[in-house]
Amino acid sequence: MNNKLKTVDAETLLSTPMSKTMFIVDGLISQGVNVISGASKIGKSWLMLWLGLQVAQGNSIWGLPTLQCDVLYLSLEDTQRRIKDRLYNLTDSAPDNLYFAVTSGLIGGGLEEQITDFLTEHSATKLVIIDTLQKVRDSKGSAGKAGMYGNDYDDISSIKRIADGFNIAILLVHHLRKLQDSDDPFNDVSGSTGIIGAADTNFILRRKRSGNAATLLVSGRDVEYQELTLQFNDLVWELVERKNSEDIHKAELPKFLFRVVDFMECRTEWVGTATELLTEMKEQEVTPNMVTKYLGQFTYEVLEPLGIEYRTKRTGKSRLIKFLRRDGDDANDAGIAI
Repeated sequence: MNNKLKTVDAETLLSTPMSKTMFIVDGLISQGVNVISGASKIGKSWLMLWLGLQVAQGNSIWGLPTLQCDVLYLSLEDTQRRIKDRLYNLTDSAPDNLYFAVTSGLIGGGLEEQITDFLTEHSATKLVIIDTLQKVRDSKGSAGKAGMYGNDYDDISSIKRIADGFNIAILLVHHLRKLQDSDDPFNDVSGSTGIIGAADTNFILRRKRSGNAATLLVSGRDVEYQELTLQFNDLVWELVERKNSEDIHKAELPKFLFRVVDFMECRTEWVGTATELLTEMKEQEVTPNMVTKYLGQFTYEVLEPLGIEYRTKRTGKSRLIKFLRRDGDDANDAGIAI
């Protein structure tokens, strides 16, 4: 066996034409393995069925264009009767390019061959939905030399080889842990971090049991981080709001800095202490220490792009703040002392 590494130099790589990443749903679901995780009985299967219908029919999803294609849906927790009843609720004209199966083999026990055979016979298939991941895994858990992380990573990688080999998207439906991580919601995915590590894109669907609203968090290699607010109306998840990483970052910026911008709108210059600034601005939500912190941390993200220069200088026991509102070439004076 030839164990020699297959390498490519950077110059060759840059000069070699390659096709762009294929998206089933533009900017949301790309080729490769996509894992969507959520608590039990919150509407994941309704979302998957509606999504499969939209893609098979070429309809947009939350305003995003879709790639119309054949769709294979392994609905492994349902019966054909239940799927039929759900279809009645979602559509009047079900497409003939959306295929269902309610049984399948396991990963490493025939599933890969079953999917490969189907894709070979139905070459127009670009989306495969497996609902749920646990239904196609054996019960090995953390047994064996690989341990839980190794087994999780190997299972997702086995599915990924099919996705990459046929240049398709595979969407795996999974569950969340009951105990949640307040710092990183993607750590809530059931199992080890091998699942989210091997997947190309991860989705987290969170819904309060008492309401119809949910948040869909998206993070991936080819997909920008985003947060979608959804509403479950008439058995369909409808989009309320979409925020990308830039929107989220802007929302996290202190609102006080934007009020400073408003404060300087009719001024070309202001000098004083943080306490004096708060008094003139009639601010009650911010302390002098917070003023210094915010200005030092976010000036170049908020004030500078809007034409306001910030300087600071300690004089005796006080620290003076100076704002200069600049237009165009006035910024060339930036070197003058406070």
